Amino acid sequence: MGRAYQNKKLSMAKTSDNNAKVYSKYSREIYVCAKAGGVEIDGNLALRSLVDRAKKDQVPAHVIEKAIDKAKGGGGEDFAVARYEGFGPGSCMVIVDCLTDNPNRTFGDVRQCFTKTDCKIGSQGSVSHMFDHCAILVFKGDDEEAVLEALMLADVDVTDIESEDDKITVFAPNTEYFKAKQAITESFGEIDFDVDEIQFVPLNTSPISGEDIELFETFIEMLNDLDDVQNIYHNAEF
Repeated sequence: MGRAYQNKKLSMAKTSDNNAKVYSKYSREIYVCAKAGGVEIDGNLALRSLVDRAKKDQVPAHVIEKAIDKAKGGGGEDFAVARYEGFGPGSCMVIVDCLTDNPNRTFGDVRQCFTKTDCKIGSQGSVSHMFDHCAILVFKGDDEEAVLEALMLADVDVTDIESEDDKITVFAPNTEYFKAKQAITESFGEIDFDVDEIQFVPLNTSPISGEDIELFETFIEMLNDLDDVQNIYHNAEF
């Protein structure tokens, strides 16, 4: 399908702030994941993948440990997943994923980001059908056929697989994430994944130019300033 460029341009599809903001977002996500699936990393595949990803993004060990310790208490905050969709500057499509302990507050905050930048928040499903919700696994290798065979033997529903610059890129439905990752590691041993995530990948891009670029940057900055926002996906292309 020729979508390897999507992996190279993950910054186009997923926007996040740096340092303290990234630490805060990982801390919340790790806490929720550990509380839901257990604090033992070896017994919680989702938590293990999340911790590995946090380490790659240079989140300090004490931040990770504090979030897991917080989940051990059993009480504490209850966060729920909230997803908002709409249209950004230049009619680009936007998906905003949040973790919130107050859905009414979060919806109001996100809606304000849309309205203050002349964007339009939509209903659930208004733009997500124009994105693939897929698992993306990227790792070093050049034997595309061997990887595909391993995935097929494990009965993984592979959407696409590509080999470029000594890197294998596997696309699979988001529901196949753990099965795909397990099949690869069992067949090829411990692998250092360059990309190991579930993403909303746009089916096509929407070029924006002129004043829309500055408005888009303001829109993204406003969203990233919200503590509840975890990930922002879009199909804007400059």
